[in-house]
Amino acid sequence: MDLKALHYFVEIVASGGFNRAAERIHISQPALSKSIALLESELALPLLTRGKRGTKVQLTPHGEVVYRHAIRLLEDKQAMMEELAQLKGLNRGILKLGLAPLGSAELFAPIIAKYRQAYPEIETQLLVRGGVEQTQALQQGEIELATGIIDLKDRYEGIAIHTEPMVVVLPSEHPLARHAEIPLGELDGQAQILFESEFSLHEMVIKACQQAGVSIKNPTQVNQPEFGVALVAAGIGLMLLPKFIAERYRPKGVVIRPLTQTALSWQMSLFWRKDLSLSFAAQAMIDLVKRHQASGE
Repeated sequence: MDLKALHYFVEIVASGGFNRAAERIHISQPALSKSIALLESELALPLLTRGKRGTKVQLTPHGEVVYRHAIRLLEDKQAMMEELAQLKGLNRGILKLGLAPLGSAELFAPIIAKYRQAYPEIETQLLVRGGVEQTQALQQGEIELATGIIDLKDRYEGIAIHTEPMVVVLPSEHPLARHAEIPLGELDGQAQILFESEFSLHEMVIKACQQAGVSIKNPTQVNQPEFGVALVAAGIGLMLLPKFIAERYRPKGVVIRPLTQTALSWQMSLFWRKDLSLSFAAQAMIDLVKRHQASGE
């Protein structure tokens, strides 16, 4: 059933006749009469009693039923259109964003603050997990967007947010601390502090060391960079970190040296599944990140 015909029908009843309704909805009277005739034909029932010229049309008993339901249908349509308009206007919705525990505070906290300011009616759900759990959450639909270190050539699409060189964090009294920079090969046989296996950086460091023929002695695993650096200060071992993370958590008795002779670097990306359509809330975050990058902030 055509909702437009129901709209015309309601307007005729509200106006009391065809001529006045035609003027209100800006349609010719013959076209309006044809639309109502088609509606009556479809229902196989008379809906209106047409009186003499100058008198109001009257609803038949069947017309009263159709009129009551037509009002409800048109109200539901209006409510639906208003809700869709709100979503299109990004006034409502839920942003489901997965955040990598390493680097998100530095890189994404300012972006999330801008997002909340721009779209205050969007609920923000943040899931802080390691790289392995991030991809699992994406596949299971728990989040729409994720941040972390990932190969975007895989089944994901995304934006490279920030690339950071890797450095060696070591005690200031360590023999390698005298070097201005440290080749990866010099770490052979050294005790290292590693992130736990759910962190993408765990696999990246191990793979880089294996490719360089570097053995890791007595590895100690942590899940927080500040605790890892504290262990370095205590003389437990060395730690490889992105430069800006290492500088943030550097305590006394610890030095930072550039890591050389390796392609190892840390790159944070915002990514999502290629095979799914994104919500307005998620697309708004992507657009905001792109604008943030373009502005160079």
